Amino acid sequence: MNLHSAGRRPTLTLAFALTSSLALTFTFTLTSHAAPPPTTSPVLGAMQDELARAMSRLRLKGYEAPYFIAYSVRDYETHELTGRFGAVVSRNQSRNRQAYVEVRVGDYQLDNTSSDREMAFDVGDVDTYEPNTEAPLDDNPEALRGTLWLLTDAKYKHALAAYAKKRGRRATTVVEDENLASFSRETPSRHADPVTPFHFDEPLLEARVRTASAIFKTYPDLFDASVKFGADRVTRYFVNSEGAQVVTERTIFSGHVEAATRAKDGMLLQHEKDFYGRAGDELPDDAQLQASIALLATELRALREAPVIDPYTGPALLMEEAAGVFFHETVGHRLEGERQNDEKEGRTFKGQVGHLVLPDFLSVIDDPTARSAGKVSLNGYYTYDDEGIPARRVPLIENGKLRDYLKSRTPIVGSIKSNGHGRAEGTADPMGRMANLFVRSTRQMPLAALKAKLLDEVRKQGKPFGLIIRDITGGSTNTTNYGYQAFKGQPRLVYRVDAKTGAETLVRGVEMVGTPLTTVSRIIATSDTEGVFNGFCGAESGFVPVSTVAPAVLMSEIELQRTQKSAERPPILPPPWNDVKRLH
Repeated sequence: MNLHSAGRRPTLTLAFALTSSLALTFTFTLTSHAAPPPTTSPVLGAMQDELARAMSRLRLKGYEAPYFIAYSVRDYETHELTGRFGAVVSRNQSRNRQAYVEVRVGDYQLDNTSSDREMAFDVGDVDTYEPNTEAPLDDNPEALRGTLWLLTDAKYKHALAAYAKKRGRRATTVVEDENLASFSRETPSRHADPVTPFHFDEPLLEARVRTASAIFKTYPDLFDASVKFGADRVTRYFVNSEGAQVVTERTIFSGHVEAATRAKDGMLLQHEKDFYGRAGDELPDDAQLQASIALLATELRALREAPVIDPYTGPALLMEEAAGVFFHETVGHRLEGERQNDEKEGRTFKGQVGHLVLPDFLSVIDDPTARSAGKVSLNGYYTYDDEGIPARRVPLIENGKLRDYLKSRTPIVGSIKSNGHGRAEGTADPMGRMANLFVRSTRQMPLAALKAKLLDEVRKQGKPFGLIIRDITGGSTNTTNYGYQAFKGQPRLVYRVDAKTGAETLVRGVEMVGTPLTTVSRIIATSDTEGVFNGFCGAESGFVPVSTVAPAVLMSEIELQRTQKSAERPPILPPPWNDVKRLH
């Protein structure tokens, strides 16, 4: 799993982007109106009809019938405009629907699923037919039922094979937590989110993309740059055999500014500013966008001249955005419920409920019901998770002590019920995931005092300097027991703070590394401010929108290692528009 702050979504990575409360003047009508009852939807109606048919008639002679079936149809609508150096280079608009089917055989106590996750990678015979997961865009009941029919048939057969394999393995192999149920019993929900208009003003945004991206022509040392605006709407329809019927809607607007240059030693330097919001007017207007581009260019030019720092171990101050990435990687992923059951996982926090796992002045909460932090909308907001369970605020760690995990309907020892965190995208199986992760502290101080405390710690350890990490590109973590329990972060703006004078000097060429439990124990204080990240987190169950809200944190020790460095030369000739200017 990786953490990445770019505007596009990389494969199987953990994606974050720094949010902003800046405003962009879009022509959107944002007035909501009440959603119709779920049963009036032709999509839901077709799903419910095929579900009833499968539950009453689907059974292979001599084998178990399904005891549980769930259907999801996700309707994706995406718009995107990208400009480079004053011209539109891509204009994309797409819409598709993806159908997901879950079939369980056996019973709630023992079925074909649960923690035996290796079965998910059993490809079977090479000529096995896999039904198409694309659902019709037309609200055609027969066509939609046809898609669900073939998927249900395939999933049922696979479930039977997995169930037999699982029971056979139980007969010969000792299984940890053998009495743990496979699936939790939950009260079925009926809900429909309000429907809101969705409009992407392409002509307006084309003009803005051209104007904003042309600004980069005034920075000839930045050899590549782009400006992108996008909007995504996802409408999800969900039904299951327990009687749940849920319709939810998610809309996210985004703006991305990125550029690249090379230092004199050939190191590639890339920088970006990313913005998210549930409404178009939460993104930067033209003046604010120009200011963001100017700041990005200034920071990139400073990085070109910045010295490369040697590997470092010592005190560091992680500003709010970097701290959010840090907690997401070191703590959040290790609290995902399924990881406590899987023997291939490191299970850092398994069996630790009630035990001290963080310094006692820190608490961590995940709250998908939080729509915003201050004036900033949170990407991780939702009303119902991807198993149709109502979203819940969950205190995960209170005053340093572990209280709960991020849970889907997969039970965990001592905690058998879902807490509304079963999340997925596309056709992936839901699992416990983060939504809006909040870090709270009772040991707060102003940023100026926190920097003074950093210098005190540096001098106490006899170090010539400390570090302040003000911005971070992303990160990665390993939670499995294959390899080391470690994380890595890619700081973008790192400042060396002189122990004697407190003077800050921008440096480059390092990445943050460490082991989670050791590193979190080094936190000694936090700021009385907080920052917000919005982005997308990628793991086994796909990319899901997430947010983190965290203070800056002071650590008595972190470790930085050198990054990989290319040594390519920059472009030989200046940009062509520079030659045109000289001719005139």
